[in-house]
Amino acid sequence: MAYSTSVSIWTFAFSLYFGLSKCYFSIPLKIYPGKYNVSTAVDLTPLRLLALKSDGNGLSLASDPTGTVNFLDMVNNLQGDSGRGYYIELSVGTPGQKLNILVDTGSSNFAVAAAPHPFITHYFNTELSSTYQSAGRSVAVRYTQGNWEGELGIDKVSIPKGPNGTIIISIAAILSSEGFFLPGINWQGILGLAYPMLARPDSSVEPFFNSVVKQLGIPDIFSLQMCGAGLSASSTVDPPGGSLIMGGAEPTLYRGSVWYTPIIEEWYYQVEVLKLEVGDQNLNLDCKEYNTDKAIVDSGTTLLRLPVNVFNAVVDAITSSSLIQDFSSGFWDGTKLACWMKGETPWRFFPKLSIYLRATNTSQSFRITILPQLYIQPVIDVDGTLDCFRFGVSSSANGLVIGATVMEGFYVVFDRAQRRLGFALSSCAVKGEVALSEIAGPFSAADVAADCSSGMLKEPLLWVISYTLMAVCAVVLVILLLLLLLPCRRRDHFGEITDESSLVRHRIK
Repeated sequence: MAYSTSVSIWTFAFSLYFGLSKCYFSIPLKIYPGKYNVSTAVDLTPLRLLALKSDGNGLSLASDPTGTVNFLDMVNNLQGDSGRGYYIELSVGTPGQKLNILVDTGSSNFAVAAAPHPFITHYFNTELSSTYQSAGRSVAVRYTQGNWEGELGIDKVSIPKGPNGTIIISIAAILSSEGFFLPGINWQGILGLAYPMLARPDSSVEPFFNSVVKQLGIPDIFSLQMCGAGLSASSTVDPPGGSLIMGGAEPTLYRGSVWYTPIIEEWYYQVEVLKLEVGDQNLNLDCKEYNTDKAIVDSGTTLLRLPVNVFNAVVDAITSSSLIQDFSSGFWDGTKLACWMKGETPWRFFPKLSIYLRATNTSQSFRITILPQLYIQPVIDVDGTLDCFRFGVSSSANGLVIGATVMEGFYVVFDRAQRRLGFALSSCAVKGEVALSEIAGPFSAADVAADCSSGMLKEPLLWVISYTLMAVCAVVLVILLLLLLLPCRRRDHFGEITDESSLVRHRIK
């Protein structure tokens, strides 16, 4: 009986926490004042109209049929890097106010600074826009790092290096924030590209890309190339940081075929990870370990984030195979940097990391691999004599997140129309003529469970459960109060209920 009561109390506390807490999204975890590398030159001479076309088996994609969207103006429309985030320039309001907006596939609100902040140079002044309309609703979002509060409204938005046309967009005007805008950034808002289920305060707020697809009539597909791979924070050049192609994929931005994995759930871009390898060593974990809570692809998360058990297994495998002995534990948990003499690169000491994803042909899988240059990341030099690096992998209590550390090696196609994500080798993931990423397959998936993501409670389901439990607790509380007050009262000779007969009063005494 005592155990049952304890469980009930903890269940109520757990439900109350999930019911009242805001949804957590993710943006770059650490901001480094770094620069960027130059992406591979792209010949933009021939004017091509391109669209995606499936070959039917889901393992290769992207041919060059005639399509409906011109992508040439969208190439190199991103700036930034994984440490500070990748951002695109948008024009908001009438007349247009130019803002740099962080591209985030791990959230769904389009939110812009609408008040001064010490870490941003300018903001969207709603009073200067003749077309801004307040919706009269407040909104608040909390991310892995930082949070903001503001009001909802609508206004006109255009994308200078995007699809032609002006769209009416739901905008969250950020009026206050904490830990969201950070020193060294060059963006003034966030562009959430995930599904309506993650929108705040509720899914009635239409996400940015949904509005673009609906109003401009482009295909429900976008693709990302992020070109910050292997950059040193001491670099002095600021070339374009990548490309956000809305409406399809641009073949000059990738090499080889596009390999597809199904989108398991349309909230985040949730995928199914079948296994991980460190070098040639299979971690041999139950595939459900990799999908604990969820496994998602998120451009707004800096690192490759792994569930605790998986992270520990990866670190053990790296240390056992690395040529470095007695490596500091602070390097693995992100509290220390590792430094080498300038010009002495550490990447030869570390193995490749591979992630196996289920293919659209569910009996098969394919493998995406990153070289150490992507996850042993240069962040600073010291007095011109030392180069220092960080570990681009971290542990996570909220599932597996394929963040910028991995995405910088690939051209990623978010094919929402066919509910799948595609990976191809990025044309800019090359350093010194060495490709920093690999793709291979197909492989048989017969040795793993048919469903590695089953049994995981999704966040919206937790909300339903928590609110249901809270409602049940409220009903039980009301019944208990009625049982305490009503049955135990008696009437005196004149039919009046006396205070002296109140069970509650006697108990107070």
